[in-house]
Amino acid sequence: MASEQYTVVPLELAVIIPTFNEAANVEPLLKRLAEALQGVEYETIFVDDDSVDGTAELVRKAGLGDRKVRIIHRVGRKGLASACLEGMMSTAAPYVAVIDGDQQHDETILPKMLEEARRGKLDLVVGTRNAQGGSMGEFSRGRVLLSRAGARLSRWIAKVSLSDPMSGYFLVDRTWLNEVIHLTSAVGFKVLLDLVASSPRRPKIAEVPYTFRNRQHGESKLDVLVGLEYFQLLVDKVIGHIIPVRFVLFSLVGLVGMFVALGLLYFCTQVMQLPLNYSHVWVTVVVMVLNFYLNNALTYRSQRLRGWAVWIGLGSFMAACSIGIWLNLQARGSAEAGGLPWYAASGVGLLVGGCWNYFAAGVFTWKRQQVQLFKRTMRVIGARGGT
Repeated sequence: MASEQYTVVPLELAVIIPTFNEAANVEPLLKRLAEALQGVEYETIFVDDDSVDGTAELVRKAGLGDRKVRIIHRVGRKGLASACLEGMMSTAAPYVAVIDGDQQHDETILPKMLEEARRGKLDLVVGTRNAQGGSMGEFSRGRVLLSRAGARLSRWIAKVSLSDPMSGYFLVDRTWLNEVIHLTSAVGFKVLLDLVASSPRRPKIAEVPYTFRNRQHGESKLDVLVGLEYFQLLVDKVIGHIIPVRFVLFSLVGLVGMFVALGLLYFCTQVMQLPLNYSHVWVTVVVMVLNFYLNNALTYRSQRLRGWAVWIGLGSFMAACSIGIWLNLQARGSAEAGGLPWYAASGVGLLVGGCWNYFAAGVFTWKRQQVQLFKRTMRVIGARGGT
């Protein structure tokens, strides 16, 4: 009996879809992609940051009936940029596109983006809202102004001119992706800017205009902290090769705490006429608590402690900072004994204490494995309590 002959059509495109609580958009988006990419051998890879609305389960269900659909379910890891990069590196496709999971990006231009990349042998094709033929849609005036301000800032670090460097919709060639992946920061929400700013050479780029749609389901993830993460990415691209950007944020929080402490000390001693030593003690406690909450919300946002873990983290942070205060005093005393003027010795003390606090916070307070262990322990205790 003659053996049957099968024609294998090689995979050409992977569409990466980062998600967090986008269950209502999964099925409609898959249908839209199937209609837009007829004739293209493609796969869709959802990268889900452990959604609580069943997004990952819906994708798995879709994947049972369609081999084009895959899921990367991330547990203990969060962040849009890192999710996109992880998804992009999980496929063998020669071209990789990134599209949001909220249906706001126009999937019908994907074939054109792919054709542009093929024909011009390009490194990157960007879906743009700002070129002729594109539009921000019904964005509020405030969102439009914010987007444009971010675009102006990004041009300081980008090596090419992009009309929409804040776009989250783009397609890359595998060869170029392999060149830049080890240089990326994986910080925040703007992975396109991360890729372009990380490129060791000037990439070959084209843009395809589209109109940004309104969100139909779910809630926007844009908040003030997203803007902070964008600033964090810019800082990382400028000085990240010298100083870790997280250390910069940690130090800025410490600086805020120092000014708050000075203000409180003045109020306590000059206005309330309280004893200096007494004032120092409670002001130190207040500032430690303030710094913990600021770092939890800003510096370690991706590892943010919640629920009972906040109290455990606060205790470990205050214990670490207490040691940091002692190291600060010891270093300052040694520097003064070595002949440094008081201001230089104080700087040495602050640096030593700050470095210790940063190290201890990363190891003991916001270390991801310890956070996950605490959460698992609480789940076990809860399960036993319910039996």
